Amino acid sequence: MTTTAPAAGPVRRLAGTLHRRPRLQLSLLLSAPLAWLALAYLGSLTVLFLSAFWTTDSFTSNVVKIWNPDNFTALFTTGVYRQVALRSVGVALAVTALCVLIAFPIAFYTARIAKPERRPLLVVAILTPLWASYLVKAYAWRLILAQGGLLDWALKPLGLEGPGYGLTATVLVLTYLWLPYMILPIHAGLEQLPDSLLDASADLGARTGRTFRSVVLPMILPSIAAGSVFTFSLSLGDYIAVQIVGGKTQLIGNLIYSNITLDLPLAAALGTVPVVVIVLYLLAVRRTGALSSL
Repeated sequence: MTTTAPAAGPVRRLAGTLHRRPRLQLSLLLSAPLAWLALAYLGSLTVLFLSAFWTTDSFTSNVVKIWNPDNFTALFTTGVYRQVALRSVGVALAVTALCVLIAFPIAFYTARIAKPERRPLLVVAILTPLWASYLVKAYAWRLILAQGGLLDWALKPLGLEGPGYGLTATVLVLTYLWLPYMILPIHAGLEQLPDSLLDASADLGARTGRTFRSVVLPMILPSIAAGSVFTFSLSLGDYIAVQIVGGKTQLIGNLIYSNITLDLPLAAALGTVPVVVIVLYLLAVRRTGALSSL
């Protein structure tokens, strides 16, 4: 007497289909997070862009859904908006450049010079400032940079004084805040640098500078670019540090914050500026292969 195998149930058939089609399996796994990304992030950006075409009643300050490009026209024709936008980009680039200059020697020590058993402790020490409150760190720097504060006291024997509150203080504080985001990618890139390449460069007679330019820098350039994505974007959108130590300095984040309650459509139009700049920056960084290092 022969028996036939029971027909495969729907669950088993679905499992077999997914096993034969790994791309379909991957698509189903990513569908939920991608849907959330499209709804929460891309959807909010779409609403932001559309609301920038509305207007505000000058008497009641209520938003009036009348479509016009006046807000974007104001961005391009009003000198102060152009000046603030360029200043914001300049600050973000300055912070990124300073982070690279400071992060590289620190990362080189933690990844190549320090003993292997000490490297995890050094990485934890680098991450420790990130565990402290943003406001605590910013207000601590406000006390350091204050007139007659700790920095003035330290520079007084040299006949110098601190920068006080302003644009320089803003760049200094933002560099401190986002420095770990630059150190960690460079540390990871230097850890993956094969020792054989450095030995081969030395055997061929290359000096330290030539080895750095021809071997080390090309290998860690994607890591530097990956860290710059964080430092640049975080600095471009920051407005709290500017409020605390910036004095009279205005960046794009401050203009957005100050117009949210007064002129929401104008604030939305201003908010598109950092979004566009960051997208252009990501497209430029993509050519270095840095996005694969994130």
